[in-house]
Formats: sequence, C-alpha cells, structure tokens
Amino acid sequence: MIYPIATIENNNRSGFTRADNGDTFAPFLKSHKDMFKIFNGIHLVEAYHEWKKQRRDEKIMSRMIKLAIAVAVLILLWCLPSSVYGIEGLGVIQQRVIAIFGFAILMWVFEAIPAWTTSMAVVGLLLFATSDSSFWFFENGLSKADLATQVSYKDSLHCFADPIIMLFIGGFILAIAATKSGLDVTLARILLKPFGKQSRFVLLGFILVTAVFSMFLSNTATAAMMLTFLTPVLRSLPADGKGKIALAISIPIAANVGGMATPIGTPPNAIALKYLNEVLGMEIGFGKWTSFMLPYVIVIMVIAWLLLLKMFPFKQKTIELKIEGETKKDWRSIVVYVTFALTILMWMLDKVTGVNSNVVAMFPVVIFCVTGIITKKDLEEISWSVLWMVAGGFALGVALQNTGLAQQLISAIPFGSWSPAVVIIGSGLICYVMANFISHTATANLLVPILALAGGAMKDLLAPMGGVSTLLIGVAIASSIAMVLPISTPPNAIAHATGMIEQKDMVKTGVIMGLIGLVLGYSMLMILGMNGLI
Repeated sequence: MIYPIATIENNNRSGFTRADNGDTFAPFLKSHKDMFKIFNGIHLVEAYHEWKKQRRDEKIMSRMIKLAIAVAVLILLWCLPSSVYGIEGLGVIQQRVIAIFGFAILMWVFEAIPAWTTSMAVVGLLLFATSDSSFWFFENGLSKADLATQVSYKDSLHCFADPIIMLFIGGFILAIAATKSGLDVTLARILLKPFGKQSRFVLLGFILVTAVFSMFLSNTATAAMMLTFLTPVLRSLPADGKGKIALAISIPIAANVGGMATPIGTPPNAIALKYLNEVLGMEIGFGKWTSFMLPYVIVIMVIAWLLLLKMFPFKQKTIELKIEGETKKDWRSIVVYVTFALTILMWMLDKVTGVNSNVVAMFPVVIFCVTGIITKKDLEEISWSVLWMVAGGFALGVALQNTGLAQQLISAIPFGSWSPAVVIIGSGLICYVMANFISHTATANLLVPILALAGGAMKDLLAPMGGVSTLLIGVAIASSIAMVLPISTPPNAIAHATGMIEQKDMVKTGVIMGLIGLVLGYSMLMILGMNGLI
C-alpha cells in the first residue's frame, strides 16, 4: 500500500492526473505497460480513502445516535410526572435540573461532543430554562413556589469567574512563562543531574521530575515535555531490552499521580477543594492540601519505580542523558524565575501570610502581564476548554443548591441508613471505573456534587472513617489514579503514541498502580481524618 501511494503522490506533483482522466493518462500507460501494475494501485488508494470516509461517516452516525439518546432522556426526564421521582414536593424547576443533570451524565459518558461543549450546553440549559432570567415560555404556568426555586443567573455566570478558575488561570500562566523562559528545560537539567547515569536511577529521576512538573503544569503538557527529553534516551537503548518500556510508561504514571500533590495539579483536586471549603465549610488551603498529598505522591512514585524495574528490567546498565535546550539569562527570564519561586512559596505559606491561594494565583498573572512577559498571543494558549468544562460542573452544583433540590435529595435518599464503608468504598470504585473511560474532570464534576450531599447528610456516620474529606478527596485520588487504557488520560495517549508501549503493558501497570493507589490513598485519608489532621 505505501509504495503505490508514494508513487501516485510524486507523479501527481509532476502534473499527472488521476487514472479516471483517460485523455491525459492513457498515453502514458500505453507506452509504459510495466508501470500500469503500479498505477493500478490507484484503485487500492481509492478504496482506502473510501474506507476512511465510511469509518468517518460511521463515527458521525454513532455520535448522532448517542446525542439523540441523550436528548431523548433529557426530554423524558423533563416531561415525566413529578410523582415518578418519589421526591415529596418536587417542583417544576427542580425536575428540570434533574433532567439536565441526567443529560450531562450521558453526554460526558458518551462523548458525542467534546466535554467542554457539553458543559456549555448544560450552562445554557440552566440559564435559559431554570434561571430567574430564562425565556418567558419556560416561565409560563409556573407557580410562585416554582418561581422561588429558580436558579440565580448571576450565580450561574459567576462560575466562569469562580476563585478556583482563577487559581487554574494562574497555574496556566506560570506554565506558559516557564516554557517561554526556558525554566522548564533548566529545571529538568538541574533536577535530573543528581540521579547519575545508572539506568535504574535515571528511571527514578524521570519519575520524580515528571511528578514535580505535574504539580504545577498540566499533566498533558508535562507528559509531552518529558517524553521529548526522553526520546534520545529511548533511541540509545537496546532494541530487545524492556528498559525503554519502563521509561516510556513511567512518564504518564508520574504525570497522572504527581498532579494530585497540589490543588492546581489536576482539575479533580480543585473541584473537591471547592466543595470541601465552600459547601461544607472546611478550611483546606493550598499548603494544607500539599502537606498531606505530597508524601502520598512520593510513596506512590517510589512504588511505581520499584514495580517498573521488576516488570521491565534494563538490559543496559548505564544511560547517557543529554537534555537539549538553552538556559536564558535575560531580565525577563530572571523575573520568571523569581516570580515562580515567590508564587509557590506564597501558596505553601497561605495560612501564614493570610493571602488566599486563589488570590496568590493572580500574582504571577499581574507581574507577567505588566512586564510584557505574557502577551496577548500567549493568553490564547491557555486551555480555556478545561476551564469551561470545570465551570459547567460548578454551574450544576449551583443549580442543585439554589433550587433546594440538594436538600430534597438528602431528605428523599436515606443516606443516614447506609453504611459509611459502603459509601466511601463504593464511590471510590465507581469513580475509578468511570475515570478510565471518560475525562477525569467530567467524572469529578458528576460525582463530587452528589457525594457532597451524601457527606453532609451522614457527617457523623463518616467521622469514624475520616469524615467527609475522605469521601471527596477520595474522588480526586480515584480519578487521577485511573490510567489503565491509552484513552484514560492524555498523558497515556501521548506515551502510547511513541510506539514503545503495548496496550497490554499499560493495562497491567495501570491496574496494579490503581489498586495500590486506592488502598493507600483511602487509608491515608482515614488515618488523617480520624486524627483531625484534615
């Protein structure tokens, strides 16, 4: 297949037309009968493109079917008699919120459209059909009681400027500035140097350094950057050795797990933190979160290192490591270095300084914008789709609270009669399974608001198992530790694209690391919670 394609492309550049243009092509074929067999491959090429078109059409059809199912469920839940839900006093607006929530679940699971697009659709439905600024025809026939449960449109729109969103913007700005100044290359070179040339320690170095970067940069960007540094190393290793598998697969593991150490490391952390602080009234800042999650991450990373050495031993005992890239020393780079260090320091000492972590996030934004380090073009590199997706999940939570549906669900669902062990373990397993197939952020957006309700209803029962923090932070851990398949996370997909990792290897390591991570994570949360350390 490759040969005919290449031949066709080269000849088309020379002025030849397709085979179906008989007037132009026929003389050439007549005088070059031997070449006819080669160009007969045109039919294979056409068949290939037809197959691709068919697959594309099938994919479109599949998405349309999934979209139709989600819309049908939305309409069904919207129009069902309220008595079907078994919730006493369920109003029209509250029923609409349930319908929109069901629609969001299906759309995020099906992925018929991008996840952030689903969030925008959810926000639109909430604003236009359930808010105090909805279309007039959605308000016709509503009683005063129903009108009183409408969602505040201001509260819904405020989700796009939520303090947690600002925290993420600060993180994105830091990441962009670090890349522009060469800080990422400099840090990688400095941090990897102490690990020497022995293969097993080089592996440990890549794991720990990737984890460090992932605490402050996006998991995807971290994985892409570290795999770039790793490429020349992989080329130098023996083709028949398993060491290159260990190195390649270490990057997504470290990127996924490392992000758990800070609130900005991955969106599920921020989502859990928001509900813990704003809904449940806990006071967990940047520093406090890092104080108990960082040791956990370090332990998991060491376990991952030992596991990879056991599963994929190195044939070559030493590795010559060279990281290409220039360390910049102009005034802008110095400003980036100092600002980066000060921002992290203020985040870690937020309780000492009295400056909220979300406010600290604006420090690098202001400094970099004023000094011209971050330009208008740089702002376009911010992952707005992630921010919008998170905002959509927040809007769902606002709707649950503002409509009074949250309280009604607490009354209708007998959370208090359920075993706390069942709730905690069950939620962790459900989250872990879901996060292997859909976005980690979408999983957290769906589960955290519901579990926040459950946690509030059975706060006393959960106390012997670490309290509500075990429940919600457990979701953040379960979603981040889900990395069984190439589709589970972008870092997995990037690493798999190197061609060094077979899916069976990723599944095997992903399952083992997932189980270890869940057991250690929930054990840690229970111990800390029972001793009042969270």
